Amino acid sequence: MNGSIRRDWRIAAAALGLLLGACTVEDASDKRAADSAAAATAPGAGQSATGAGAAGSQTGAIAGQPAGTTPTGGATDTGMAAGTIDSAGAGGGNLSPDSVDVGRSTKAKLLPLASTRIEVDLGAKQLYVFDGDKRVGSYRVAVGSTEWPTQAGEWSITQVVWNPEWIPPKDESWAEARDPKKSGAPDNPLGRAQLIYDPPRTIHGTNDPQSIGKAVSHGSIRLANADVMRLARQLMEVTGVEKDEAWYRQVQRNRTEKVVIDLPQRVAIKVS
Repeated sequence: MNGSIRRDWRIAAAALGLLLGACTVEDASDKRAADSAAAATAPGAGQSATGAGAAGSQTGAIAGQPAGTTPTGGATDTGMAAGTIDSAGAGGGNLSPDSVDVGRSTKAKLLPLASTRIEVDLGAKQLYVFDGDKRVGSYRVAVGSTEWPTQAGEWSITQVVWNPEWIPPKDESWAEARDPKKSGAPDNPLGRAQLIYDPPRTIHGTNDPQSIGKAVSHGSIRLANADVMRLARQLMEVTGVEKDEAWYRQVQRNRTEKVVIDLPQRVAIKVS
């Protein structure tokens, strides 16, 4: 009898233990669910988790990126910063002053605008110099032919070249068989001075004074040599380039020495 009671008691105790264990597991599960719900509704919690996940994914992508490639999503920021050269800094400072077949539009935008400006009337074949609204100079010019017309538009003169050398412009069919001409050469078509505004089209002197007043050039604007030297000096003086009389005598006397002057101010030019 006593043995039967003890056995029944052990069975009852075991059943009670199983019941208590089940309750404990259920409570713990409920607590975890409640904690998860609270975390999901807390302000900023979802954003933090998402941001952390995104950061982790991005870090993993960059770390796993093959050497020498640009990480996905970084082409604009990283690629431009590391691989793009700023044309204002590189172009303005590193361009050879001997080169006139490269544009200087970026440099022109960085320079202050001079009070003097130039207007070219293609129909009248006249070049006018203005100081503000006052006309202070007028020159007869030659302009482009019907086959090679002078381009109309607005630019800025930023460079004066004394005794320029002539290098046949690239991609111009008429110049393919031409040879370069050194400064001072009798057959140098650029004459005694050159004003750079839209390379290879420029304002320059000429070794063919009979062409002045005609439409015969390959797109450039020609002045008589005396006129282009006068205009070159005028633009240097009004933009703040300080040279004495001895300097101008020397540069005009030594025709075989090319001298390049970068103007500290840009001179507006309108061709129409």
